[in-house]
Amino acid sequence: MGEKPIFSTRAHVFQIDPNTKKNWVPTSKHAVTVSYFYDSTRNIYRIISLDGSKAIINSTITPNMTFTKTSQTFGQWADSRANTVYGLGFSSEHHLSKFAEKFQEFKDAARLAKEKSQEKMELTSTPSQESAGGDIQFPLTPESINGTDDKRVMAEVTQNSESRAEPIQSALPFTHRTCLASSSPRCWTKGGSCDVLPQRYLWPAGCCS
Repeated sequence: MGEKPIFSTRAHVFQIDPNTKKNWVPTSKHAVTVSYFYDSTRNIYRIISLDGSKAIINSTITPNMTFTKTSQTFGQWADSRANTVYGLGFSSEHHLSKFAEKFQEFKDAARLAKEKSQEKMELTSTPSQESAGGDIQFPLTPESINGTDDKRVMAEVTQNSESRAEPIQSALPFTHRTCLASSSPRCWTKGGSCDVLPQRYLWPAGCCS
């Protein structure tokens, strides 16, 4: 379906002076058509105005924008994306009010569209998160959601390593003696004691004198 105009009016178009940020600079020599467009594909609303073939307004409406009436026939809004402030001078208060009403209407529509898009993203991601907490099928891949499976794999590896290490330590027979490096080596056996020296070396039984 693409983008199409949904409301149009005529007004003199201005932009704030980028140097002073105070004075208005006219961007059209006469009143031009200013239209609201709706893009059904991307679900966005834009204000577009052309002076001949030149786009003098191309502003995407976002939920945080505000249209302000500064007089009976003049209104303005700031566009942070375009880094400017647009101003419109209308021929009557009625035309200004109608444009302001449509601005608020499409602003609310943009907010609802954004909220629905966020809800859709959350609903899409929820099944994947739930499946990650179910029965684990091996082998696990590191691409799993939120790193949940990575942590579980690391825990399994750590647990298995510890469980394998314990029998080896307990099965070691006490057939070794630890010799302390000194000019006169001394040995100790289980239940014995010796002087504490800076270095220790593990030698087979019978190494010490």
